[in-house]
Amino acid sequence: MRFTIGLVSAFVLVGSSAQAAPTGAEARMVATVDAEQARTLKFLETMVNQNSGSRNLEGVRRLRDIVAPEFTALGFTSRWIPMGQTGRAGHLVLTHKGRKGGKKLLLIGHLDTVFEPDSPFQTYVLNGDKATGPGVGDDKGGIAVILAAVRAMQTAGTLKNANIEVFLTGDEEEAGSPTEVARADLVTAAKAADVALDFEGLSRENGKDMGSIARRSSQSWTLTVEAKSGHSSGVWGANAGDGAIYAASRILSAFREELPEPYLTLNVGLIAGGAEADVADDNAHVSAQGKTNIIPGKVVARGDLRTLSLEQNAAAMRKMEWIVARSYPGVTSAKITFSEGYPPMAPTAGNKALLAKLNRVNATLDLPEMQPLDPMKRGAGDISFVAEYIDGLVGLGPHSTGDHAPGETVDVASIWTQAKRAALLMTRLAAEKSDR
Repeated sequence: MRFTIGLVSAFVLVGSSAQAAPTGAEARMVATVDAEQARTLKFLETMVNQNSGSRNLEGVRRLRDIVAPEFTALGFTSRWIPMGQTGRAGHLVLTHKGRKGGKKLLLIGHLDTVFEPDSPFQTYVLNGDKATGPGVGDDKGGIAVILAAVRAMQTAGTLKNANIEVFLTGDEEEAGSPTEVARADLVTAAKAADVALDFEGLSRENGKDMGSIARRSSQSWTLTVEAKSGHSSGVWGANAGDGAIYAASRILSAFREELPEPYLTLNVGLIAGGAEADVADDNAHVSAQGKTNIIPGKVVARGDLRTLSLEQNAAAMRKMEWIVARSYPGVTSAKITFSEGYPPMAPTAGNKALLAKLNRVNATLDLPEMQPLDPMKRGAGDISFVAEYIDGLVGLGPHSTGDHAPGETVDVASIWTQAKRAALLMTRLAAEKSDR
């Protein structure tokens, strides 16, 4: 793969030179984040206690009404993009216009959570330096970091010059369909910006904060194999062949044997075979019927493909199609289809340069240097839809554990660290000349 050489260089250590402690506006931003901790936590509590499961459209809109006024009070304009045609509530876009010619920053987060109204996990609880609740980390904690950072910028006088667009999707956890419609406005925003900063959770390894400059794709596929059926006494024969189950097994085994390469994984999540087999409309259930003395006539299987670059993804799909197109005894039809998904965010030189700038902020804040996170340890996300158009960083939200499950917990101290990092990084980036 062409990206492999670049990948090696992208994951070398990212250096940062020692700098003096923050002074002037940067010192005021740091002080403001600390001074407003109680205010920020109250905002987080209010958000978490408003259910905003992806399918709870009214709940997502209510969260919008909680979030938007906090930003408009700072001089942002608010725009709501309804997404009824995709089966989801919509997206909240908050825009701040700064100095002409300055870098345009796109901040990405999301309003929705995986916890629908019927979940038993609904309430925010603060216990010392930990807080639990639905979305407390993913991604209401990220929204709290954004607000704390821009408040600090306003207090320090650096917000007035910053061109910032905060794009909060309402369906990150379960994207609306078709995806090209659900993410069209986000892509448009990226094409007009210089830098994308994603405020999902901070990754840690061995207690050390990590920088994320890459995310792998997530794309579903469906394999359908049809074969001659008949009495089992004829199986393996020249006329009957092997049946659909043997053929599907060979195809899936070939996937496992022939596709593996660095940063590529392929999972088979569902499979059913028999005289008849089908996938339910929700794509989460399969069914089959048959008998032991009937050669199976049909198999359906579903799984996912994850890659690190568009080139790797395209090559993997072609190889899977070639494997499916081979001749298998008794098979009358074999096809594979690929559904919408999250594209990859490759570890580009531009992303690496952004991490270097963040590490210069870390030096100012007397924080350890952040090394690049192995993309095998990070799932797909909204920033992936814009990665081919714009440089970006992932993981500017707080550190949390147990995401997507009852008991989701955020490390409260990480909110303050991340807000300080974000405020200084955005201030410095906003002072640079736009590339557009």
